[in-house]
Amino acid sequence: MPPTHDLLIRDADVIDGSGAPRFRADVAVAGERIAAVLRHDVHDARARAALRGALEIDALGRVLAPGFIDVHTHDDTALIAQPAMAMKASQGVTTVICGNCGASAAPVLRPEVASDLLSLIVRDPSHAAPDFASFAAKVEAARPALNAAFLIGHSTLRASVMGDDLARPATDDEIERMRTLLDACLAQGAIGMSSGLFYPPAAAATADEVARVAEPLGRWGGLYTAHMRDEGDAVLAAMDETFGIGRRAGAAVVVSHHKCAGRANFGRMRETLPRMDAARAAQPVAFDVYPYTASSTILRPEMIDRAERVLVTWSDRVDGVAGRDLAQIAAEWGVDAHEAARRLQPAGAIYFTMDEADVQAALAHPAAMVGSDGLPFDAHPHPRLWGTFPRVLGHYCRGLRLFPLEDAVHRMTGLSASTFGLADRGFLRPGLFADLCLFDPETVLDRADFADPCQPATGIDTVIVNGRPVWRGGAPTGERPGRVLRRTGPRRDAPAPG
Repeated sequence: MPPTHDLLIRDADVIDGSGAPRFRADVAVAGERIAAVLRHDVHDARARAALRGALEIDALGRVLAPGFIDVHTHDDTALIAQPAMAMKASQGVTTVICGNCGASAAPVLRPEVASDLLSLIVRDPSHAAPDFASFAAKVEAARPALNAAFLIGHSTLRASVMGDDLARPATDDEIERMRTLLDACLAQGAIGMSSGLFYPPAAAATADEVARVAEPLGRWGGLYTAHMRDEGDAVLAAMDETFGIGRRAGAAVVVSHHKCAGRANFGRMRETLPRMDAARAAQPVAFDVYPYTASSTILRPEMIDRAERVLVTWSDRVDGVAGRDLAQIAAEWGVDAHEAARRLQPAGAIYFTMDEADVQAALAHPAAMVGSDGLPFDAHPHPRLWGTFPRVLGHYCRGLRLFPLEDAVHRMTGLSASTFGLADRGFLRPGLFADLCLFDPETVLDRADFADPCQPATGIDTVIVNGRPVWRGGAPTGERPGRVLRRTGPRRDAPAPG
């Protein structure tokens, strides 16, 4: 008989992304979408045998799940520069959310305004764009392997409007101009706005400024995601500020990479998670977390003292230091760590500043989504760039039994798609897009570590994006079917169509 479907995956243990128990099924894909899910406890062997696929995969003993959604990335221009996206496809990721922490590759109206923060995501200035439509066109022209949705960065808006004069609050006129830029980007399909009040380009911004710039979010149904002003001593005040901005904008809030940083704040998840729950009872609030006790960003002197260890990830001034301990570099130079950091600038670093018990408490919270927060252009990146999702599945789920596998998959798929409004994705059901991950639940595990961070995971068998395999047999397939996922629907204050 001629094949009736493009792809057929037989005898898979299906975890559908909803958190429901797994079930055995045959799954057929036609074109970009899931055509049929034939459960073994519902459909007889004759009906299942009648299915045919141009490509058939025997999945006995493996789990078939929706493709993972990395809700916190800085992959904005990596999708253009590295379109195979092996660091994410190898983990089972099929969709990335970009433009986090206040930094986005659009709208960049003043390319000459250099920022260490923006340099984390844009290494080739030609990949940035003056508006979201132009940037999305560049991504689509690159034909990346994965899907991507994009936030607009508040710091990028500030630099576009205020130039280098960022060490002050914005004026009323500047706020209006930022708001207009954001509104235009949302009209072109951006899904929300991110802020990074922790970082110098936005540290002088007031909560009032951010809330006023964010006003279009409520009209478009966009999200507000926040790298909060403080994740250490003043974390509770920063949370309240974040929730308040979301309320004023009329937008759902996502707290980025929730953590309690610094030894003095170890154990404070017992304070922050109840504060999160109280906010969730009053407004839409969610958060993401990565499964490591170390963070990574630009090399900042004020972060050195509260870190138990600092690894340098890149330096534009000194060669050969990527991956080395800052304390060792300082000792070789006969200076203290702060002077060594000054000599390395501009540079990036990994900071060991978190408590493992806090990380586990955050991961186990029912509102927690998983995000990698990896930096794809670092010379020696944090291992989360390659290891986040298999680490959750292998170390925290199978090894520590922190939560059931169905729960782990849910917080990587269905919960993420629902929170970010990704239509027809995040669940494994007939009619939805065929973004799928086939993995071995007994062997899946991260291999990337701090010494050798660019290692693909074990146990990820096949990754499918829009019906086409992009990762199989431990390598990219060469297929690049990803697309830009745009926010859909009219402005809420606009007349209904027709």
